[in-house]
Amino acid sequence: QVKLVESGGGSVQAGGSLRLSCVLSGFTESLCMGWFRQAPGREREGVANIYDAANSTNYADSVKGRFTISRDGYFDSVFLLMNSLKPEDSAMYYCAAGFTDAECHYGGMWETQSEVHYWGQGTQVTVSA
Repeated sequence: QVKLVESGGGSVQAGGSLRLSCVLSGFTESLCMGWFRQAPGREREGVANIYDAANSTNYADSVKGRFTISRDGYFDSVFLLMNSLKPEDSAMYYCAAGFTDAECHYGGMWETQSEVHYWGQGTQVTVSA
């Protein structure tokens, strides 16, 4: 009954901002939530996640200082504020959720998509120069 629904993608010029949203529904409570992205011809990579048990956040080196992940007080939703967007940020962005320590990389940043088993449908982000 777990479902992830994403919104907020779009097309912007370099230097602009977007805010992605992901809503978790169903009876099961997640241990972590976050975002991956995948550009054409490239592997799917972890962007940011938040680990509820430790109230910790993690970011890929390529987005540190520009992206901010957050959640609401009930952990019903997770958000990704993307500032100072670059063309290299263009990708399909996927919301992901984990329900075990292994699925949450034990509180750290995801290294591979195979760690995650619950995904949103994806939302496209396109950044033009």
